[in-house]
This record gives sequence, structure tokens and C-alpha cells, in this order.
Amino acid sequence: MAVNAAGARLEEQWRDILSVHARTMCEIDRALHPHGLGASDFEVLDVLASEAPEEGDLCRVQNLVGRVHLSQSALSRLIGRLEKDGLVERSVCVEDRRGVWVSLTRKGRDLHADVLPLQRGVLARMLD
Repeated sequence: MAVNAAGARLEEQWRDILSVHARTMCEIDRALHPHGLGASDFEVLDVLASEAPEEGDLCRVQNLVGRVHLSQSALSRLIGRLEKDGLVERSVCVEDRRGVWVSLTRKGRDLHADVLPLQRGVLARMLD
């Protein structure tokens, strides 16, 4: 019986975590939608802003894979959309042609700075 009760508590905790995550992602999507971004778009911009803080700084796409919770192919498509919107630029690594660099454009940095308080406000509200 104790094992079943412990298992049930773990399952309940897990479902609570998933529920908070889903609700928070929906709220971030709602807050950022008027700015043309979704929660995953923001995550990529936010990681790039922290990994490559200065204009012109580069970040390997491979470094993003572990920081955003998307498959490599989904991340690649998302970066392609952000590039099409003029928010990021991609370039091939000259040392390793398989590697791809990505950086925020000035437009991407400005948009990130504009929406950062919105995303942080949602986090504060949802995780308080």
C-alpha cells in the first residue's frame, strides 16, 4: 500500500508540474502574440540574448538545443522563421561546415528587450 500511495503522490506532483507548465506557456503565448512571437520564439531570443549578449556575438545552434525544449528539427524550423522575420541571422561555421552559428539582429535585440518584461511578468504571476 505504501508504494502505491507514494507512486500516486509522485504522479500527482508530476501532473501538477505539467499543468503549471502548460498554463504558463499558454499565458506567455497570449502576452507575446500581439508582438508576433510565441513562447518558443521568445525562448530562442532569450537564450541568444544571454549566450551572445553583444551585437555581432554568435552562438552555435547546437548550444541552443540543450537550452530550449525543442527537437533539433523543430528548432531549425523556428530559427528559419525568426531569420525570415529579420530577428536572427544564420551563418555556417568555417572551421566545421556542419556547424551553424546564429545571432540576434538589432531588430531581434530590440524586440527581445520590448517583450522581456511581458514574459517575466507572466512568469511572476504564474509561478508566484
